[in-house]
Amino acid sequence: MALPPWSRQGLHVIAKPTGPICNLRCEYCFYLEKESLYAEGETWRMSDETLSAYVRQYIEAQPDVVEEIDFAFQGGEPTLLGIDFFRRVLQLQKEYAPPGKRIHNSLQTNGVLLDDRWCEFLREHGFLVGLSLDGPADLHDRYRRDKQGRRTFDRVIRAMRCLQEHGVEFNVLTCVTRHNGDHPARVYRFLRESGVQFVQFIPIVEPLGVAAANAEALVSGRSVRPEQFGRFLIGVFEEWVRHDVGRIFVRDFDQALAAWAGAGANLCIYAKHCGRATAIEHNGDLYSCDHFVDPQHKLGNIHRTPIRELANSARQEQFGRDKERTLPESCRRCRFLFICNGACPKDRFLAAPDGQAGLNYLCEGYRLFFEHVDPSMKAMAAELAAGRPAANVMRQLRARQERVRREAAATAGPIRRNDHCPCGSGRKFKSCCMRRA
Repeated sequence: MALPPWSRQGLHVIAKPTGPICNLRCEYCFYLEKESLYAEGETWRMSDETLSAYVRQYIEAQPDVVEEIDFAFQGGEPTLLGIDFFRRVLQLQKEYAPPGKRIHNSLQTNGVLLDDRWCEFLREHGFLVGLSLDGPADLHDRYRRDKQGRRTFDRVIRAMRCLQEHGVEFNVLTCVTRHNGDHPARVYRFLRESGVQFVQFIPIVEPLGVAAANAEALVSGRSVRPEQFGRFLIGVFEEWVRHDVGRIFVRDFDQALAAWAGAGANLCIYAKHCGRATAIEHNGDLYSCDHFVDPQHKLGNIHRTPIRELANSARQEQFGRDKERTLPESCRRCRFLFICNGACPKDRFLAAPDGQAGLNYLCEGYRLFFEHVDPSMKAMAAELAAGRPAANVMRQLRARQERVRREAAATAGPIRRNDHCPCGSGRKFKSCCMRRA
C-alpha cells in the first residue's frame, strides 16, 4: 500500500484501556457517555491479545525517521487496571521495539488511586503523569466528585504530594469552566505555590445540539464563556510573564511563543491540519480522535486492519485536512490565523459574521488573548532570535512599568492605591506595581 506524504509524520495514539470506566463522576466528562457505544455487559478491560496487537502495531506504524515513540494511556481511569497491566505494557514494548527506538510512557489520571507503590513504579520506569486538578478546593470540587458525590480535592492533593516525594515527573491538567473561569490569578497562584511546573488549561465546551439566538445558549451552564476563557488566559499570562517565564511552563503560552518565533505550533488544536492523534478503545476500535469517538469517525478495528493502514487511510487524511478546508472566510482573513488555525474542530459550531458555518465557539476568547499577548510574544521571540533567553521579557516589563509609573506620577500627581495601574496591566495599583515596589 502506497502511503501518503503526511504519513512521514509521527503518529500518536491515545489508548483507552478501560474505555470510559472511571471511579469518579466528573460532571463535565465527555467520555463517560461512550459506554453507549458498546453492548450492555461489556468487559471494560483491554485484553492481553488486544494490548499485544496495539503495542506491536503502534511501533510498526511509526515512520523510520521517528526515533522516539510516545505511548499515552487515558480513560476513563487507567489506574483501575492495576500496576501489573502496565508491567505487561513495558514487557511488550521491550519485546517489539527495534534497536535505536526510545519508548516513553505517559498516564493521565485523576490521582485518587495513586499511592507509594504506584509512585515507585512510575518513577522507576520514567512515566510522565498528567494529574487533573482544577484549582483550590472550592473550585476543584465543584464538578470533580466521585460516584457517591464526595469531594475529591484532598485525595488529589495527596496524590500530587506522593508524586513529588517520589520524584515522578508530572504536569497538571486544569479544566476551565464557568465556575473557575473568573479566577485566573487564584488558580494559577495556587498551582504555582503547590510546586506545579507544567500546566495545561482545557476549556470545557459542551454543545447542547440545539438552535439558539446566542452562543451562550448553545452550550451547557458548565461551559466556559468565550470571552471568559480569553480573560482567564490573560489573567494567568499577566502573572506568568512578570514572574515565571522559564520557570513554569503553560502549554498555551509555549505554543503561542513557538508560533510567534516562526516555528509553528505543534499541538493539534493549533496546527493547520489534525488527524495524527487517534484514539484506540479497549477492544481495538480505532477512532479519528478522542474527541470524535463516535460511529461516524470509527476507522476500524486493529484485529482486522493494522493501525498503520487505518491511521494513514484516505478517510483519516481527509479528516485531518478538513480542519483547514472548512475554515470560514473570516478566519482566513484573521491576523491570528498563523497561531489559531481555527482551533479544535470539535468547538467549531458557530456561524461566522457573514453567516458561514464553522466558526469556533471560543473565537472571541482566543482573539482577546492573542491581541493581549502580541507585544510580549514579539519581545520574547526577538530575544530567542538573538540567542538570548525569553525570560529577559520579565526584566523589560519591570523597567517599562517603572518608567510608565514615574511618567504618570510626574504628569498626573500621585497614584492612589485603588487607581488603575499606569503600567497597563488592568489591575489596581496596590496589587500591581505598588506591591512589586
